[in-house]
Amino acid sequence: MSSRKKIVLLGPAYPYRGGNAMFIQYLVESLKQRFDVTLINYSLLYPNFLFPGQTQFDTSTKPIKAPESERLINSMNPLSWWKTAQRIKELNADLVCFDWWNPFFGPCHRGISALIRKQYQGKMLWITENFISHEARAADMFLTKLGLFHADFFLALSGKVEQDLKILSNGRSVFRNELPMFDYSLGQQFNQAEERAALGFSADDKVMLFFGYVRKYKGLDILLHTFPSIKQKHPTAKLLVVGEFYDNPEEYISIAREKGMESDIVFVNKFIPNEEVGKYFAAADIVVQPYRSATQSGILNVAYSFGVPAVVTKVGGLEEYVDNNKTGIIVEPDSTDAICEGVDRYYTLRSTVNFTENIRKRVAQSAFNGINDVFTDILNSIR
Repeated sequence: MSSRKKIVLLGPAYPYRGGNAMFIQYLVESLKQRFDVTLINYSLLYPNFLFPGQTQFDTSTKPIKAPESERLINSMNPLSWWKTAQRIKELNADLVCFDWWNPFFGPCHRGISALIRKQYQGKMLWITENFISHEARAADMFLTKLGLFHADFFLALSGKVEQDLKILSNGRSVFRNELPMFDYSLGQQFNQAEERAALGFSADDKVMLFFGYVRKYKGLDILLHTFPSIKQKHPTAKLLVVGEFYDNPEEYISIAREKGMESDIVFVNKFIPNEEVGKYFAAADIVVQPYRSATQSGILNVAYSFGVPAVVTKVGGLEEYVDNNKTGIIVEPDSTDAICEGVDRYYTLRSTVNFTENIRKRVAQSAFNGINDVFTDILNSIR
């Protein structure tokens, strides 16, 4: 009989796309080194009318990770919550973990956790990627309290979330770790000059990349308003905007048009499959994340996996992952002057600072490497 502890993990994973699914996939892979892990996935994540993108599914030819999972949870169907609860009871695990990132899942999490509470009281962990969504609505705090009501422990993935959890932790233990470094390289090699030429840039251009889906909180509009000032300092500057627009793209394209910068900005409005991600990072000198709010950032971790530094705003937990002037540049939020200064500082420092080597060291020291020890501590704390 195995002496390994049993963990049930509820969260999105392949065939779903996005940072939440990627995190769960890395987490499962790591935990299986020490524990017996059952991953319970979603049969329905979001109803289509609530999802702003083209598809919720990973359309990549090759998934980064594709762990075995049981697709049981329909976020809208209480009958599936009951079936999921029965399956969790059958597994007789030592720990049940719910992945939390959006208040929409409050009723679903509350329903499942209530159904297993008698058997698993004192053994339920909520992994909180976010506490309140970046674009909070009035009902979000209510739904968050609803969804996290039965939590016995929390695992926060940033200092910002750890602080936020104090609002409702009420003496319950809050453990801490961070996101893994997502490796999208797939063993591929990319030539910067070739990738730039394919995008219409020259080898000598200074290319900045905004990557990931576009929503208001990510501040792309701020970056577009900043770009003319960057061009004044760096005439060969180019901007590459890559990712699916969840907002109306015309709101952003019109800024480039009004600024007379259309010829220096390339928009790629689509979900980027895994096998294409590397070519955009290969083309870039730096990633710019002018976010208005953040907890942590999977995009920053992807950039690090390619050795690309970032200019990030000092919001939420984003700055926790950047060694200022070493792996990237930290600037004040909501300021075109600050972003312009941050970009200029990077181009000044890169002749004397080995950003890529610093990133390599930072990745090697990632706290996520110790995630199994954190779960061992959680399991040992169960009475």
